[in-house]
Amino acid sequence: MPIRVVSFDMEGTLIDHSYSKQIWEGDIPALYAEAHGLPLEEARRRVLSEYAEVGEGQPEWYDVGYWWKRLGLPHYWRDLPKRRKGECNVYPDVPRALARLGERYPLIISSNTIREFLKIQLECIDYPFSRVFSAPSDFGSVKKAPDFYQRVCDEIEIEPMELAHVGDHPEFDYRAPKLLGVKAYLLDRSGRLKGEEIVLDLNEFVERLL
Repeated sequence: MPIRVVSFDMEGTLIDHSYSKQIWEGDIPALYAEAHGLPLEEARRRVLSEYAEVGEGQPEWYDVGYWWKRLGLPHYWRDLPKRRKGECNVYPDVPRALARLGERYPLIISSNTIREFLKIQLECIDYPFSRVFSAPSDFGSVKKAPDFYQRVCDEIEIEPMELAHVGDHPEFDYRAPKLLGVKAYLLDRSGRLKGEEIVLDLNEFVERLL
């Protein structure tokens, strides 16, 4: 079947990890230190240990509200995403890649990022995506299983074979959608990996589809 829709991961694909890293590894440990009277480095060690205990395979791992309660943090968290907008760095190949693919296909986002973060990140990219899907916010899941991509396909009313997806996570963005029949590509900006379905940047991804 020909490709009808093109899907992108967000962090590590369209923007780098600076935005989330500042919040998860900077702001939250700082607030934890304040709340519990700890030195910053000790607070950071404890917070990162708590993250590891849950793990990226669970939807709670991406849920700031969950961590606010679990860590007993002060203040209100919903101003954090907007306050850190300056940390949102779009990869230089993104604008041209989106423009070229957008001339032929509807473009969507399929991400593990919560909607509160995605809203700010999308403002930084400034592209009119047809749909935006957040696995934890929309479905209470993560992209580790084909089920997520099946639900995306059901929502946009296409068969999995009619969807192309690209992202930087070997499990979430490549193996899981590929199991369903999605035309999946693994983005490796480091250049260390080789293979027919490995792309080094989004310009190469565009060339594979056009």
